[in-house]
Amino acid sequence: MSEVRAEAEIDAKIAALGDWRGETLARVRALIREADPEVVEAVKWRKPSNPAGVPVWEHAGMICTGETYRDKVKLTFARGAALEDPKGLFNSSLTGGTRRAIDIREGEKIDGEALKALIRAAVALNVGAS
Repeated sequence: MSEVRAEAEIDAKIAALGDWRGETLARVRALIREADPEVVEAVKWRKPSNPAGVPVWEHAGMICTGETYRDKVKLTFARGAALEDPKGLFNSSLTGGTRRAIDIREGEKIDGEALKALIRAAVALNVGAS
């Protein structure tokens, strides 16, 4: 899938949500792009229950995914367990050996600077491993 097509599909997903989840996904997407201007967007894991798939951000490997549920937007960092999280953003999938996630619920504020620091750390980890 081309990056332009993936970008358009993520735009469509955000628009289709039409509520706080779309606004939240758009906000974290903007923060990811600010943190890493070279990030590549993709859409993966399409299935009948989620035909629009899952937005994915990559740079020398997967950085994170952006899934939407009825009650939250979940950013799952592919290698989150290996990242320092000094601001304590990770609040889900904390017992796994590899991934870590941030669940954002309606009305919760996003610490933009802390999220951008996590994105940059994930990119550095990917680049160092490639």
